[in-house]
Amino acid sequence: MATEKKIKKAAPQKAAAPKKAAATKKMAAASGTKVKVTMVRSYIGGTERQRETLKGLGLRKINSSKVLVDTPSVRGMITKVAHLVEVEPA
Repeated sequence: MATEKKIKKAAPQKAAAPKKAAATKKMAAASGTKVKVTMVRSYIGGTERQRETLKGLGLRKINSSKVLVDTPSVRGMITKVAHLVEVEPA
């Protein structure tokens, strides 16, 4: 019987994903646009998604505030809980 050679196949390389989010954050950070988000109403009675969104924004108690970089992701989170927070430029 003939000996069989094992051929190693090169693993397919993954295409690099575009880094739009990172670029957006860098641009926003460079321009210095920030917003102050203040929690003015309780999340009691809200959905789990709203609670997690407030947690993601860094808001834990009523009247707690955070100054955040104004990015599309932060703006989307603010939109989800707009009835619980107040937003002002920082």
